[in-house]
Amino acid sequence: MEREEDVKVGANKFSERHALGTGAQSEKPEYKEAPPAPLFEPGELKSWSFYRAGIAEFVATFLFLYITILTVMGVNRSPSKCSSVGIQGIAWSFGGMIFALVYCTAGISGGHINPAVTFGLFLARKLSLTRAVFYMVMQCLGAICGAGVVKGFEGNARFEMYKGGANMVNHGYSKGDGLGAEIVGTFVLVYTVFSATDAKRNARDSHVPILAPLPIGFAVFLVHLATIPITGTGINPARSLGAAIIFNRDHAWNDQWIFWVGPFVGAALAAVYHQIVIRAIPFKSRP
Repeated sequence: MEREEDVKVGANKFSERHALGTGAQSEKPEYKEAPPAPLFEPGELKSWSFYRAGIAEFVATFLFLYITILTVMGVNRSPSKCSSVGIQGIAWSFGGMIFALVYCTAGISGGHINPAVTFGLFLARKLSLTRAVFYMVMQCLGAICGAGVVKGFEGNARFEMYKGGANMVNHGYSKGDGLGAEIVGTFVLVYTVFSATDAKRNARDSHVPILAPLPIGFAVFLVHLATIPITGTGINPARSLGAAIIFNRDHAWNDQWIFWVGPFVGAALAAVYHQIVIRAIPFKSRP
């Protein structure tokens, strides 16, 4: 009798995790919208996890700049693009590093590694102003240090000859072209971030959180393929600022505003589109 009871329990102990066909549409887990983060949260300043997250953003952005700028310098110093990894290799280094670093830091800081991403998530009330400002400062400091290490490896002469990987609008394009490329490119990135980390999708599809770094990194890769010929691809104000500070030449600073205004506008548009149009959060009835 006991054995028969064990068989019955065992048969019903592990239910089907994912319903098939039309049943998948009717059996959705219950989801409740998370409350918006407070604008100011002074209690964060007393928490070690707050500072740990900032350190994670610093280290991640440092490693991001180190690998990517070193790749750019390697391509620029080659006699021809065919003898190096070329533009595709540069795009892969940016996209691949974002994939790896988001995977490593997502559980600690959220894996922003970009002030534009932080700004977009702040507008969507995913984090407080206190944390957003702290993240941006740490990201910029990490980027400066990463570009500085590359200059130390390359030496002053080579670093200046190959323009230090700094972003600037290339010949044949206007500043308006560069600004538009940065706005659209950042929109693609931040919209992907929102979609890949959407809590409602995570509740419905258990595989989404695991795969989140992949589409984010791939979006960075694709945007670089499209816009390297135009601006060298910024879509990350910390990346642009770090390279510009270490390179420190007028033609890098002349276009610097494009690599702040463009990404912030693109991030804001992505936040508005996802939160208002896609998720329709302002129109949902509140209990």
